Amino acid sequence: MAGSLNKVLLIGRLGADPEIKQMVNGKSVARLSLATSQSWKDKSSGEKKEKTEWHRIVVFNEGLVNVVQQYLKKGAQIYVEGQLSTRKWKDEQSGQDKYSTEIVIQGYNSSLTMLGGGNSGGGIANDNSSSKTNNEEVSQISNDMDDEIPF
Repeated sequence: MAGSLNKVLLIGRLGADPEIKQMVNGKSVARLSLATSQSWKDKSSGEKKEKTEWHRIVVFNEGLVNVVQQYLKKGAQIYVEGQLSTRKWKDEQSGQDKYSTEIVIQGYNSSLTMLGGGNSGGGIANDNSSSKTNNEEVSQISNDMDDEIPF
C-alpha cells in the first residue's frame, strides 16, 4: 500500500533488566519492557495524577542485542525508533490463540539510543542514519520528562 507508515518513537525507562534469548536459528534476541508516563493535575481536586504505559520492545539485530546485554539495566532511560508488529501464538494451557503487539527494532530505520547518566546521548543504531536523530534534542526532551517518570 503506497503512502503508509509504521513508525514508533518512544522515550522511557526500562522496568526490568533486558531478557536475552536464543532463537531456533542460533541468533540472539533481546526483549525489553519500557515504561512511558504522563502526569497532570486533576482540575477538580488539584491532585497530581499519573498514567504509565508499558511497551514490549524486541531487538533482533545481533550487534544491538550485544550492546543491550552489556550496557542496559533496569531503570535505564532509552529512546527507541521501531515498528509495531502484532504476532499470533497459541496458549499451551488453554489452546486459545493469543496476540502480542510489540515494537520491533530490526533492519533499516530502527534505532536504540541510551539517554542520561554516564551514557549521555550515546547512540546505537541499526544503520548509518542515526545522524537523523539529534541527540541534543532527544536529551533535552528526556531531561524535561525526568520529573514525570515514576522510577
